[in-house]
Amino acid sequence: MSPLFPSLHAAEPREAVRFGEHALTYAELAAAAAAPARRIKDAGRVAVWATPTPQTVVGVVAALVAGVPVVPLNPKTGERELAHIVRDSGPTVVLAGRGDQLPSLLGRLTRIDVAADVAAAAAADVAVDAEGSPTKAGPALPPEPDEESPALIVYTSGTTGPPKGAVLPRRAIAATLDALRDAWEWTADDVLVHGLPLFHVHGLILGILGPLRRGGSVRHLGRFSVEGVTRELSAGATMLFGVPTMYHRIAEVVDRDAALAKALTGARLLVSGSAALPAPDHRRIAHATGRAVIERYGMTETLMLCAERAGGGARPGTVGAPLPGVELRLAEEADGIGEVQVRGPNLFTGYLNRPDATAAAFTEDGWFRTGDLASLDEEGQVRIVGRKATDLIKSGGYKIGAGEIENALLDHPGVREAAVTGEPDDDLGERIVAWVVPRDPQSPPEEHELTEHVARELAPHKRPRVVHFLTELPRNDMGKIMKRALHV
Repeated sequence: MSPLFPSLHAAEPREAVRFGEHALTYAELAAAAAAPARRIKDAGRVAVWATPTPQTVVGVVAALVAGVPVVPLNPKTGERELAHIVRDSGPTVVLAGRGDQLPSLLGRLTRIDVAADVAAAAAADVAVDAEGSPTKAGPALPPEPDEESPALIVYTSGTTGPPKGAVLPRRAIAATLDALRDAWEWTADDVLVHGLPLFHVHGLILGILGPLRRGGSVRHLGRFSVEGVTRELSAGATMLFGVPTMYHRIAEVVDRDAALAKALTGARLLVSGSAALPAPDHRRIAHATGRAVIERYGMTETLMLCAERAGGGARPGTVGAPLPGVELRLAEEADGIGEVQVRGPNLFTGYLNRPDATAAAFTEDGWFRTGDLASLDEEGQVRIVGRKATDLIKSGGYKIGAGEIENALLDHPGVREAAVTGEPDDDLGERIVAWVVPRDPQSPPEEHELTEHVARELAPHKRPRVVHFLTELPRNDMGKIMKRALHV
């Protein structure tokens, strides 16, 4: 069985990961991961305190090569939610950096401090040469586990109840990353830069495990900044991964930041995900750089489902066609919009300890219900309308997607950010409500100016009936707007 990370098993001397000045080659990463991998080989599950550091990468890699399921823990998670995740997943060990301060509720777990340097590897009795570098053969890593064995348990919030642990097998990780290899022409020569958190699919699986599977390298910014993006892309990075909030910050300055524009122009691939990238940000970046930001679509339970192809051009509002191996259909379709349902090797095996939720997530014939609403154009490109529960507004007999109204509002020069929700209405069924962050808080646009702007851009029945002005929109750690927090 071929290993999930061939370059790691080969202990190659090329750079694998870099956090600021701290870099590890594949040989050094294998050496650093080998000692904790031996210590946890009999653990049922392990938690990793997932800070944006090389220690997190070493900890996750150690668990993966040991064949032990990893539960990434968000250091910002509140006490109640963290207690639920730990109780539900039942890890026996927590891997953390030596200086990490862990909450007291993790005190009952065996703590293993993870080192991310070759000297520590030598102290752990890993084979090193006279200069303190791992020998060419590298440490002996365990045999590759079965592809159906659990690799990660990632907790995802639903519409009700506590978060559920999605069990992701090694097979799903390999299938997604190999499909993206084909779609994005991703090779060992690529250098990825990003500043995403390492406890979620985007930052950890795509942003860290993706380069490791390809044999390339990743430069993590630690914390996202426009200056960091400029620095790393100017120093040879070829790809940038980000969420819309990050690209919005780039779009706001790119037309007057020559160094940033030049760095983005030199990148091979700019990818946005985790939420829809607003059309105005697409246009501003493309106008300043001549480079289009492409989008992809996926979920914790499914990993990646669709992606725009490298060299295929970006179409704002679409997330590309289904990836190789992914079957996709629109169910209960009406007015060209239906729920996205999928099958394929990229899917999770179920929710941990929740057979009821797992059964409810699949149709009788085995299709996973994403809960996302989408349409398909004549070329098979997928356009996400929104979440079935929050982004489909039924008003006056019409089915209206919140996303198109949000994009129309963002086209108004006085709007910096926008979200649209539906609220009960005795006459219309639901009325359209806009939540707007004005570009100039001291002089926001008039409400009627915004509603008429939407009516002209789209149709009169799609105009907001109410506009609320905010200083900021509520967002989660991945930059997604938390619409359930928007209410009067």
